[in-house]
Amino acid sequence: MARGKFDFFTAFESQGKYANDEAQLLLDELKDFNPDTLLARVEAMHEIENAADQQNHELFTNVATVFLPPLEREDIVELAQRLDDIVDYIDDVMQQLYMFNIQKLHPNALEVAQLIVRATDALFVALKEFRNFRKSKVLTEHVIQVNNIEEEADALYFRVIRDLYINHTDDPVFILAWSNIFQRMERCIDTCENVGDMLGTIILKNS
Repeated sequence: MARGKFDFFTAFESQGKYANDEAQLLLDELKDFNPDTLLARVEAMHEIENAADQQNHELFTNVATVFLPPLEREDIVELAQRLDDIVDYIDDVMQQLYMFNIQKLHPNALEVAQLIVRATDALFVALKEFRNFRKSKVLTEHVIQVNNIEEEADALYFRVIRDLYINHTDDPVFILAWSNIFQRMERCIDTCENVGDMLGTIILKNS
């Protein structure tokens, strides 16, 4: 894309799509979990993360040079960084599964992964609507949906960590590994909420 013609809103949508693709890949891995093929999924996830990094690099190059960006430059940078955090954190979850040599899933792992998919789904829809933020009648609804999913995730995280220390005390390695993994999974959803909050802030600043 020629410099000066860079579409920041399309870039934000792309970052949301990368996060959503990663979330679906994570869910697919947990639905059909096989430790023997996990490394291939880790590598596939990392390819998505690399593509997202390249997209962000292009965005940062253009925000520094374009004459009249559609939003304040600091807002563009912060939103891009928050979106990049989601991509990095989902990638980190897949890496943790491999590094901890997970052989057995926690019973709630799939449920948490489904919440990550739902959060990134809702966020991607919000990002597609974001270019119309000055007149959109539904953007705020999508942001609220992300926030509601984050509340569900908080409640589930509370339950699954307690479950670890009640029902798995015979396996301290399992407790250690899944405590770390669930913490990172919850961080993925928290960061989706952070992006939603940033969208809300931009709406207020420009209304």
